Amino acid sequence: MNHTRKDHRGAEGFSLLELMIVIAVIGILIGVSVSGWRAMVRSANEAAAITSMRSIAERQMLYYNSHRRTTFGTFAEMRRDNLVDNRYDGTAPVVEGYIFTLRVIPRSTSQPASYTLNADPQVTEGISATGKNHYYLDADTNTIHVNESQPATASDPSIGG
Repeated sequence: MNHTRKDHRGAEGFSLLELMIVIAVIGILIGVSVSGWRAMVRSANEAAAITSMRSIAERQMLYYNSHRRTTFGTFAEMRRDNLVDNRYDGTAPVVEGYIFTLRVIPRSTSQPASYTLNADPQVTEGISATGKNHYYLDADTNTIHVNESQPATASDPSIGG
């Protein structure tokens, strides 16, 4: 039986430099992908926060009308009336990466009942990974206002109704 030996001198495989270049390119691609993914998640959280605020405003009107137009509801009161789901349990619920703060202003002799609603991104270790914009809505204008750097107020620009 004749065994032929193959000459493997020309086929050495990847050199260390080629392997390092391939790993570097893969690392760059992963870095770009992660950055894009985070931006997409932030954008989705912001869209969800705006949608939630509009939904809460509609639920507030239902609450107001069902309570003889005398008061708006807190999250707990609206939860009792099945107007919001259990994601809004607590005084400052976190939904889709945003902290919702609802302040109900009771009716008085000088002013009608009202409310304000803020949605602010969660901040962990000084970094907001869940969104960059802060939102505000009130019963008077029913318009969402936005601020990039701090909790929004009625004097901030509107994003439309």
